[in-house]
Amino acid sequence: MKKISWSLLMLVLSLVLIVSACGKKEVAKKEEEKDAKATETYTVQHAMGTTEIKGTPKRVVILTNEGTEALLAMGVKPVGAVKSFTNTTDSWYAHIKDKMNGVEVVGTEHEVNLEKIASLKPDLIIGNKIRQEKVYEQLKAIAPTVFAETLRGDWKVNFNLYAKALNKEAEGKKVMDQYEARIKELKGKLGDKVNQKVSMVRFMPGDVRMYHKDTFSGVILDELGFKRPESQDKPDFAERGVTKERIPAMDGDILFYFTYEEGNGKATNAEKDFVNDPLFQNLQVSKNKKVYKVSDTIWNTAGGVLAANLCLDEMEKYFLKK
Repeated sequence: MKKISWSLLMLVLSLVLIVSACGKKEVAKKEEEKDAKATETYTVQHAMGTTEIKGTPKRVVILTNEGTEALLAMGVKPVGAVKSFTNTTDSWYAHIKDKMNGVEVVGTEHEVNLEKIASLKPDLIIGNKIRQEKVYEQLKAIAPTVFAETLRGDWKVNFNLYAKALNKEAEGKKVMDQYEARIKELKGKLGDKVNQKVSMVRFMPGDVRMYHKDTFSGVILDELGFKRPESQDKPDFAERGVTKERIPAMDGDILFYFTYEEGNGKATNAEKDFVNDPLFQNLQVSKNKKVYKVSDTIWNTAGGVLAANLCLDEMEKYFLKK
């Protein structure tokens, strides 16, 4: 019995040593892969040409709001970011505020602070041609700089560029896969409800718009399979400068409107003026009590993956409520 026990003990010890050695090799392999990724150089094609980036960037400055959401979704906290489009004293949208502690404000999308950006010593700057083309040369003199082409409609195009620039394509794919699964799930729940015609109107200071398909929430509605009123069933951005004579074109089975308020009350006044107008009240969608005011931040302005998921949550609430 003792002989058998001793043999068994030696066998167990041998197995432990083998497993331990394999474990060490696996750890060493992962460390080697990590070190290789930290020193590798890769090239990113973008709106302004090509940019060479070394290693996985650790100090990233992001110059768009939708880009900020992309970084956060991939587990990257920027060292600097442009201020959210909000008329409050807060620097960040409410839905990202808790993730932005310690992040420095580097101006706005329309006017970035080059001196502040340089002081943060970034190893990557991500911006947008529409917003910052005029300062691209100054930015790339500070750090490798990658620009997206546009800010309209399909945020996923920019998201994939950011994932490549960050050397985090695997993390980016995971985020995208989760989003696509959410779309598929909600589409299944909606069934034939997607046959409804969805109207979208935005009130801004000095401007009223009917939003078409190449808009943030317009793309999401299209992904879910919703129909749009004839006036909005167009592949472009929006009809601007809408007057009250165009109110009948706002009709649909359901109408969502959002208001971008800068703090001076002009957009809110425009909203009240239109929504309370007899022409608006006479719309079939108004009579059916299917008019809803939603968040301009979530349905339009934020424009990133975090807002897209929140927008899906709200769509589920409005379309599937009992």
